[in-house]
Amino acid sequence: MPSNLDTLDNSIVQSEMARKSDFSSPYYGEPRKFDPTFRGPISNRSCTDVFCCVIFIIVILGYIALGTVAWLHGDPRKVIYPTDSYGQFCGQKGTPNAKKSILFYFNILKCANPAVLINLQCPTTQMCVSKCPDRFATYTDMQLQYQITAAPWEYYRRFCKPGFNNPTKPVAQVLRDEDCPSMIVPSRPFLQRCFPDFITLNGTLTVAKRTHFKDALDKARSVTELRDAANGITGLVDAKEVGMKIVEDYAASWNWILIGLVIALVVSLIFILLLRFTAGLLLWFTIIAVILVIAYGIWHCYLEFSLLRQQPGADVTIVDIGFQTDVTVYLHLSQTWLIFLIALCTIEASILIILIFLRKRVRIAIALLREGSKFLASSGDAIYKVMAAEPNCMYANKTCDPETFNKTNVSKTCPGAQCTFAFYGGETPYHRYLFILQLSNLLIFLWLVNFIIALGQCTLAGAFASYYWARRKPQDIPTCPLFSSFSRAIRYHTGSLAFGALILALVQMARIILEYLDSKLKGASNVAARFLLCCLKCCFWCLERFIKFMNRNAYIMIAIYGKCFCTSARDAFCLLMRNVVRVAVLDRVTDFLLFLGKVLIAGSVGVIAFFFFTHKIPIVQEDVPTLHYYWVPLLTVICGSYLIAHGFFSVYAMCVDTLFLCFLNRLRQT
Repeated sequence: MPSNLDTLDNSIVQSEMARKSDFSSPYYGEPRKFDPTFRGPISNRSCTDVFCCVIFIIVILGYIALGTVAWLHGDPRKVIYPTDSYGQFCGQKGTPNAKKSILFYFNILKCANPAVLINLQCPTTQMCVSKCPDRFATYTDMQLQYQITAAPWEYYRRFCKPGFNNPTKPVAQVLRDEDCPSMIVPSRPFLQRCFPDFITLNGTLTVAKRTHFKDALDKARSVTELRDAANGITGLVDAKEVGMKIVEDYAASWNWILIGLVIALVVSLIFILLLRFTAGLLLWFTIIAVILVIAYGIWHCYLEFSLLRQQPGADVTIVDIGFQTDVTVYLHLSQTWLIFLIALCTIEASILIILIFLRKRVRIAIALLREGSKFLASSGDAIYKVMAAEPNCMYANKTCDPETFNKTNVSKTCPGAQCTFAFYGGETPYHRYLFILQLSNLLIFLWLVNFIIALGQCTLAGAFASYYWARRKPQDIPTCPLFSSFSRAIRYHTGSLAFGALILALVQMARIILEYLDSKLKGASNVAARFLLCCLKCCFWCLERFIKFMNRNAYIMIAIYGKCFCTSARDAFCLLMRNVVRVAVLDRVTDFLLFLGKVLIAGSVGVIAFFFFTHKIPIVQEDVPTLHYYWVPLLTVICGSYLIAHGFFSVYAMCVDTLFLCFLNRLRQT
């Protein structure tokens, strides 16, 4: 064991020796006697958690079979194209709707939720059209104008049912049979569906510069009713135009974005290499640099806030101006700089408090990092249901056949009822259990993702442990430590890793279900149910975090001693509980130091990108592409740089956890 690790924390040694008599308690388990010949991860192993390994293999085979069944029964057209009330696809080539790629809703006021629109569950007739309406009009107005000229009818009939050609039919009967929409409003296509063309003028929501309009029954309607019917869509005003501009910005700046990410990759690699030789100096430099940068940010924000506060109109709040695609608009508000100022002051104070009260743990974390741096659903047939105009219809939501619907007495019992397309499904066992299969698909996906993460963590832990326990470096270190560790994990511990991944996947599945229930209960008035759901979400979030922490340490113990998952988790838990305060503080401090490194790398590359894309670097001004929104490539570079740095530093985080747990293991054996 390296001598400098013996002095990482003398207080830990003293604490362990003082409580040595407690090691034989049932809670902590019998102590292992120190083996002077121990050379690291045990090579003479046996397979662990074999039963779980067999189940895992069977599940993977079942997952493949499920995918095969979904492929045989699925139809990608049901995902690509929207579907009208007759189950026909909009915009599909080779069909009558080939040139009608947009879905139009007869009465969008019946659609209370935008999610309902996207899922095609809005209780109104839906037709495929080539263009969305571009004007206000009602069926009543069309009939009056039809007496003079046929032009209004020729335009209005584009949005009526195919084959309907009776403009003189009474309005009440037209609305009852839903032959035509009662009204049309200016709309624009979004997600291949016609949504009202909302525009905010002077803080007022309008459609075609109007705030009120009348329907076919001459009833006054407000634009806010359209907004409520498409709740959430109003936040996507001009979304198509913004999206197109963003795509254009990416097309014009992709090469410079790539260069920025390469710079982040090189800087991260240089940072890692420098840690190998100057870990202490570099980490303290990172801490001081971050403090100084934040201090400069505080001064700059205060200066901007003071200047804007004295200017007229700068006291307008962010809520007053609403959503703006031009972010520079917000920079002219004093409230924006006040928010930045408070946030930076809070961050600065937190960093200083951590450094003052946890300076000893910072030194330990730096020592550990120094040591670590030395080792581097679309299946089924069309299902039709009765859509009733009256709420008390006994046949509402019952399945029906559109070919024989007119021969039944449903329309007589429920006037205005129609047999319209609802969704894709079926009555076979496969379709009856389709929802359960979809849940199983999600669970298996989570299981596989967590297993891959577990395999990576166990592989890294085995490689780092080989370095830690090597008495003669580099002679006792395996030639290919990563490959050796990976081979051991796959050959002996697939079942253990799958067991831990399954536990975490079940908790994540429960969280997803709770989030789904919460989204469904947002409009509910039951306060008790909402409170209970909120408590459950909080508890399962904490449980997921705890299981992730325990799994990580259990995988380290598996990599070292080769025991089953439960035994390794128990040993890791007991070992960490003896040093619970030090472990918690050191873990957070290490994460904090690594986070500062990520921020420094992402921030440095981001500053360079900001000056470049805002034409503030004279040497390369002519090479900068013309952009609609400079923040598009800027945010891409910053986020990409942070993710690249996170990828490098996550290896360090695993290294620190492994070395520290090995250190505690050695203390337990002494």
